[in-house]
Amino acid sequence: MPNENEVRDFLMSRRARITPESVGLPGGPGRRVPGLRRGEVAVLAGVSSEYYARIERGNLTGVTDTVLDAVAQTLRFDDSERAHLFDLARSANTSPVRRGRPTAPASVRPGLRHALEAMHDVVAFVQNTRLDVVAMSDLGRALYSDVIMAGGDQPNFARFAFLHQDLSRRLYPDWEGAADTSVAMLRTAAGRHPDDRALRDLIGELATLSPEFRQKWAAHEVRLHTHGVKTFHHHAVGDVRLHFENLTPGLDDEHSVIVYAAEPGSADAESLQLLASWAATRTTDASGASRAEDVTRGGTR
Repeated sequence: MPNENEVRDFLMSRRARITPESVGLPGGPGRRVPGLRRGEVAVLAGVSSEYYARIERGNLTGVTDTVLDAVAQTLRFDDSERAHLFDLARSANTSPVRRGRPTAPASVRPGLRHALEAMHDVVAFVQNTRLDVVAMSDLGRALYSDVIMAGGDQPNFARFAFLHQDLSRRLYPDWEGAADTSVAMLRTAAGRHPDDRALRDLIGELATLSPEFRQKWAAHEVRLHTHGVKTFHHHAVGDVRLHFENLTPGLDDEHSVIVYAAEPGSADAESLQLLASWAATRTTDASGASRAEDVTRGGTR
């Protein structure tokens, strides 16, 4: 799928945020564009104005890594933005036949699934680049019980955030931050896999149904979600603050493992223990109800 529009809009949005004064150029009220002009970016990046204009029009064919680096430095890209620019260039320089991605496995390896099941003290799950939930630990299913309930056969973190806001705004006290992260991760995935039809369909669905998504998508933010701290509000145990790490399981470029853990001995660790107890109670209640139903139907002797 051609990505000229994505390249153009991404570079223009980044150029607009750099003030002339911040790079030693004169500003003032006479400027007709926000941020830097194309010619100013060209001078700072060490390329001709015509060449940079071609790049910003979306034509990255044949552009060298050296030039991409110069543009990234001029526009003050962070690691996520630089990686996104290189993904866009890689896509532009690869034929559609070679660019087509193999079908991703429907599930993770049994060994990884067993490892998740053995993680009793942490929230852990596998997600793909579309933010579909692929597998979860017991605590993961407990913390994200609303995500699973709302998602049906295929829970998805982005759909949950934008299309089930009655639940997602409760789970995420910083809903704006969580929503921004979801959009930025989808934008990053779209740059890396422009021919992923399921991803395009998801983005189209969210853009159609959610004005908040449309607004955030237009900002062209990208992000590598590697580690950090996040606060949740679970309806059964209250607020819990967890440290997360994004691990690469060595499966493919489609999946990643996310692990959330509480600081040992903290109130958050106690909250996770309460959450585990709550989940165990629900499992017991569900098993008891199932047995009672079997007896009622004559399924147990």
